[in-house]
Amino acid sequence: MRTTTPPRHDSNEAVSLSLSPTSSLKIFLLFLRLGLTSFGGPIAHLGYFREEFVHKRRWLEAEAYAQLVSLCQFLPGPASSQVGMAIGWGAGGIRGALAAWTGFTLPSALAMAVFALGISHFEASLGSGWLQGLKIVSVAIVAQALLAMGKTACPDRMRASLAIAGMALALWIPSGLGQIAVIIGGGLLGYFLLSPPSIPPQGSLPRRMRPGPGILMLAVWLGLLLVLPMVGRFLDSPALDQWNRFYRTGSLVFGGGHVVLPLLEAELVPRGLISEDLFLAGY
Repeated sequence: MRTTTPPRHDSNEAVSLSLSPTSSLKIFLLFLRLGLTSFGGPIAHLGYFREEFVHKRRWLEAEAYAQLVSLCQFLPGPASSQVGMAIGWGAGGIRGALAAWTGFTLPSALAMAVFALGISHFEASLGSGWLQGLKIVSVAIVAQALLAMGKTACPDRMRASLAIAGMALALWIPSGLGQIAVIIGGGLLGYFLLSPPSIPPQGSLPRRMRPGPGILMLAVWLGLLLVLPMVGRFLDSPALDQWNRFYRTGSLVFGGGHVVLPLLEAELVPRGLISEDLFLAGY
């Protein structure tokens, strides 16, 4: 589904998703299949998306996909879900984004609910060997995804060096501050050290969102982030308190699921909302 006209560049155009209009049902079924077969966490999910939409269906060019992943890594929240929604939005607008998110998230949500209801039975009858086996397989999936994306995101010595330096800094400062430092530092170094011709040219988005809805969504996100803790002080509601904890964690974390897990554990386990054993079992 490639566009037949060459991409144009002007001041109003941003990163590219070279998608043709697609029905919401088709997007939902495609992401539902991915949701049923994608194992290994957010990094592996990005590898599955790359294989499906860059290599197999050719909805995006490899450079455009790498740029989209970089943008979603910069934003707070789960990067793989954001990438999936962005691809769905590029193919089918707002309905496509909702279809992609629902199709990709629904299988895991249902599976976790069933697992939570029957965890005692599963643990007693099957033991923990099957879970350890899944973890081992996931390591290979994540490694393959990292290698494949690394070839696109780090095609030269300069960008590979920046990636290694960012990894070292993130490991040295394993906190939100370290992640923000890596993002800001990488952007500044890239601005001063990488010349524009070294970055492959990108096309334009087939869909554009007007500034108004984007500003409204940003205001709603920031408003909930500020208002929920204050409302929780006046209302003794366990559901509201739980929503506030998850919303705050999702709004302030960068990098995806593996990064959000320690923050969720700090929010839930010490306060007795869930035991450490159940938390690790869910992971």
